[in-house]
Amino acid sequence: MPEQNPLPPLEDDEQQLLDAFEQGALRSVLTPGLLDGLRQSARTTGQKDQRINIRLSSGDLQAIRTRALQEGIPYQTLISSVLHKYVSGTLQERIAMQ
Repeated sequence: MPEQNPLPPLEDDEQQLLDAFEQGALRSVLTPGLLDGLRQSARTTGQKDQRINIRLSSGDLQAIRTRALQEGIPYQTLISSVLHKYVSGTLQERIAMQ
């Protein structure tokens, strides 16, 4: 039976990183202080304390649900993430290759 979702081949830099990981050549730079800071940032950023209602076209909602499924996350999380990236100025437009 053929594999349904074969992984794309790794690029050179990705393969080098994987090889280094598998050889045990990578070392963590995480310190207890950095870990505490990251945990606090995650708590602050991830805290959802407001509820909204929004109307979308059924086509847009289906496309969002499909994209969320591809990403392996709930669709509401995807919507929240896109909005957060937009308001924080980190949303990057991806131009489709034709």
